[in-house]
Amino acid sequence: MLKRLIINNVVLIEKSDLEFSNGLIVFSGETGAGKSVLMNSLSLVLGARGSTDFIKNGADKLSVTAEFEIENQKSPFFDICAQNEIETTNDVIIRRILTKDGKNKIFLNDEPISLKLLKELGSSLAEIHGQFDNQGLLDENTHRDALDAFGGYNDELKKTADSFQKYKALQKKLRDAVALNEQITRDEEILTHYQNELEQMNVRENEEEELTRKRSEMTHATKLLENLNTAYQALRSEGFSDNIRHALGALDRANRLTDNKYQNITDMLDSVLIELNDISSELEAACENMHFSESDINALEERYFALKALSRKHACTISDLPNVLKDIQNKLKNIAQNSDDIIRMKKELIALKDDYVQNALKLRACRQNAAKKLSDNVTSEFKFLKMEKAEFRVEFENLSEDNWQEKGMDKIRFEVKTNAGQMFGALSKIASGGELARFMLALKVNLAFQSGIETLVFDEVDSGVGGSAAEAVGNRLYKLASNVQVMTITHSPQVASFSTSHFKVSKRTVNNQTLTDIVQLSATEKKEEIARMISGETISDEARAAADRLIDKSA
Repeated sequence: MLKRLIINNVVLIEKSDLEFSNGLIVFSGETGAGKSVLMNSLSLVLGARGSTDFIKNGADKLSVTAEFEIENQKSPFFDICAQNEIETTNDVIIRRILTKDGKNKIFLNDEPISLKLLKELGSSLAEIHGQFDNQGLLDENTHRDALDAFGGYNDELKKTADSFQKYKALQKKLRDAVALNEQITRDEEILTHYQNELEQMNVRENEEEELTRKRSEMTHATKLLENLNTAYQALRSEGFSDNIRHALGALDRANRLTDNKYQNITDMLDSVLIELNDISSELEAACENMHFSESDINALEERYFALKALSRKHACTISDLPNVLKDIQNKLKNIAQNSDDIIRMKKELIALKDDYVQNALKLRACRQNAAKKLSDNVTSEFKFLKMEKAEFRVEFENLSEDNWQEKGMDKIRFEVKTNAGQMFGALSKIASGGELARFMLALKVNLAFQSGIETLVFDEVDSGVGGSAAEAVGNRLYKLASNVQVMTITHSPQVASFSTSHFKVSKRTVNNQTLTDIVQLSATEKKEEIARMISGETISDEARAAADRLIDKSA
């Protein structure tokens, strides 16, 4: 529960230090006194978006500090702290500072935290129901989430969401595969033609360099042959060989005279002679091979230009044509493979769809159980709120397959009838503002019981309600406060009479500055404030007597 709230420099509040206990805590005061500032301050420390407009004129910053004591050991607050690796105890202090330059400083037990984390933690500590929150529940799109929060079947919600995500992911993958397969199939004929064309040409790696070299040789064939022949003739000339042989003969004679002293020179010269003969043979063969026929030249030119044409068609070089062929072959193989994948995915999709449907049906069963409980509980609440003839129910509508969602196959709608003999209708059809306020209280009370939150704040939940109906609202808030701490801002003396603690919000002017004060009232001051709420600014003895009767009746 909220034990203490310290407010500094928030709009009209210069400084306020409030301590709270269990039970029903009421705030009252004239219109414009600053009750909304109190709500804004509490909202800030629970994670609401701040604004520099909240900073009191003349101040550089505002600060709000809230002290909580958590009695429920299963409070979601502890789970959120654990998920964020934050150590905490049952005593929690949250402090938020907002400066004129828009900077936020937020501390949890003196440790800095983010605004996002504060919002999560705040939603687990207290729940604020503003006087305009009814508009949210009037929107049918909020009803499913409200029922799910009441039901608390988180495992079924998670399983349904997980199976839906898997189902939709494979569905998209299958769509993409089918579209690709259709595209490839449309291209199959041309791909097959390209494949045959490239295979018939027998494209080879590095062929471009080879063809370029051969074309160069053919272009210069005459001069090449002339130079090769000259080299051959020079080596085969009689004088050239004879000189080497004469040198060998002289060396043989020298070796005989010196016991082969010069044999190594003889051996080297022998090797030279052998090499020369080999070179001559190579040159002779090269000359013979240099003779190109006209058909050879035409065939090479024809292949070169045919490959050039193919390279232009596929926007690549001649050397890349083998890779182009491999790519085409792979695409053609993928047609068959893709078809097999599509068949497999279709079977898998049927299984995933069935899994989603089964999870969604289990979720629906949980919702139906929760819906019956919520309907019974809310209808029972009507009796406490002087709406004995009213009934509440939860209607289910099956979503079409195209509209299936992570949260299941159900559209949920809250319906009510306020009098016997009427038809059930949407919440927005409730004509009376007082009836709507009491209905929302009945609904919120039941939704709040399931949240594990220990502090509930109602901002003018009795709006539009008077007389015995207002007394019923006060009585219900009082009974609710036996289970959780309840705070409410009210203009109703009937509601205020049930308070365990009563705070008055008033304003005063100091040095041309308007300031808001919040003070806790004594029993006598409480009676006087309720009398003011009954009669207005001038408090009569009759109003005081009426206040006594209200307080005695609520005791």
